[in-house]
Amino acid sequence: MNGRPIRDFHAHIYFDAVEVDAARALAQRANAKFGIRVGQYHPGPVGPHPRGSVQLTVPTQQFGEVATWLAVNRDGLTVFAHASTGDDRADHRDHVVWFGPSEPLDLSIFD
Repeated sequence: MNGRPIRDFHAHIYFDAVEVDAARALAQRANAKFGIRVGQYHPGPVGPHPRGSVQLTVPTQQFGEVATWLAVNRDGLTVFAHASTGDDRADHRDHVVWFGPSEPLDLSIFD
């Protein structure tokens, strides 16, 4: 580990235009079940993310339970999760979990 404490985790639900309703439903179910914060919906690539996404902010103490739930309730959507330590490059490259197929991120924004 990079020596920094984990503040929380971010779980990004990825979607294309035809998947936006499924992504909204998944985010709403996660919010209803765990009370986690749902961020803004981005219809296309933003930051290092290669396509549309919405961020769930998961408290550290809930990550195991949320991750277990996402693993079997993601409805075929790809979910990219990472620790949030303040080291954005390491958080998006080294401290990650993929649910579904992994996708290339644009880490050049952290240069």
